[in-house]
Amino acid sequence: MSRETLLAMLAEHGQEHVLQFWDELSGDQQQRLESQIEDLDLDQLAGLVAGKGTETDFASLASRATPPPAVRSDGTGAAWSVAEAKQRGEAALRAGEVAAVLVAGGQGTRLGFEQPKGMFEIGPVSGRTLFQFFADRLIATGDAFGVPIPWYIMTSDATDTETREYFESNGNLGLSGDQIRIFKQGTMPAVDVSSGKLLLAEKGSLALSPDGHGGTVGALARHGCLDDAAARGIKHLAYFQVDNPLVALCDPTLIGHHLMAGSEMTTQVVRKRYPMEKVGNVVKVDGKVQIIEYSDLPEQAAAATHEQGEILLWAGNIAVHVIDLEFAQRMSRSADALPFHRANKKVAFVDPSGQTIEPDGPNAIKFERFIFDLLPSAENAFVVESLANEAFAPVKNANGAPADTPELAKRAIVDLHRSWLEAAGAQVESGVQVEINPRFSLSPEDLVGKIPPKLRITADRYFGP
Repeated sequence: MSRETLLAMLAEHGQEHVLQFWDELSGDQQQRLESQIEDLDLDQLAGLVAGKGTETDFASLASRATPPPAVRSDGTGAAWSVAEAKQRGEAALRAGEVAAVLVAGGQGTRLGFEQPKGMFEIGPVSGRTLFQFFADRLIATGDAFGVPIPWYIMTSDATDTETREYFESNGNLGLSGDQIRIFKQGTMPAVDVSSGKLLLAEKGSLALSPDGHGGTVGALARHGCLDDAAARGIKHLAYFQVDNPLVALCDPTLIGHHLMAGSEMTTQVVRKRYPMEKVGNVVKVDGKVQIIEYSDLPEQAAAATHEQGEILLWAGNIAVHVIDLEFAQRMSRSADALPFHRANKKVAFVDPSGQTIEPDGPNAIKFERFIFDLLPSAENAFVVESLANEAFAPVKNANGAPADTPELAKRAIVDLHRSWLEAAGAQVESGVQVEINPRFSLSPEDLVGKIPPKLRITADRYFGP
């Protein structure tokens, strides 16, 4: 495409400044910038800059919010039993109808770890990485049900190359090569907060950032992953994010509840510990299940309780979903299936003189989508409560922070696996760290017969395959 053609496209939307350094660029740099411009939906961007469709009256929304349809951690709330759900989920796994989808576009910057977060070592005894935790779970589950479970891993520009190299150099962590498909999520450009003008990160590159975990469905479709899943006979996608080592990936009970509910999208949650806890609130409004972020939930609505004193809006999102493949395919064909959210951020940029400016405060608008915005479109959307100490130990912040640190996540892993061993009859001395690889045991029940009766554990121990 010629410079004149690009200029005409941009000028139609008042963005022709993007080519101001064109004559200074090498051929490769021009080609990269041209490709970035061609990928833009300038009509869509103009609507987003104007704020089209982004205003929500959260106070009104929250005033109409009620608890979502859910099965609680004790099995109440559903017309079927936990045992029936587990049996149904096991049948789906055995039939090869389940694939895993991992969102792994983030780096461990907040952890002081300048690599893809999935490469962060979280095993309290083994030193296994987050990627290894998930791979071992998939291998163990596949072995238990006699089928290989496909794994779709979404990276970003920041993590793609290192993630691919990591899997290649580590033998795909024990999985076969055709089980894993790594694909990259889309991007959105940042614009100046006051003028709506596109920002340049370099003279020959737009300031781009990942389009959010809501971009997963579009990226799965764009890279052929949804077609690949359909060709394999997959019917359900087990979605999760990279920072939670306790995720019970492809858990048959969760999958079974999803199927028994006839749900197109099911969300695993934990009970909020206090009203304004910083988790998304899964609620039902006007007949639709959706999520109100903690930052958007008015304090009065957050503090509302039942007569028994329990928080009314109790369900905290932990970013674990089961999504029907047919639903994902349908949503991928709908341009408006997921709204974009605006966020004011600090973004370095090249000014008209060619100098790189590092702003002191938020100077730009970034646009991203959230996967949970699919919920209102899903038929019979359903919620499954799990206990936080069994399902949720996110790794987001460096040690020393009050929550979501590696130290706390490792402690949660040890505490959970200690409880498994003690339930199987072992004695674990105080202060001893234990860790169980799912390839050794997927559940506390699986430990019976695998450890000696009345086993006494006096030193740190890793139970591996």
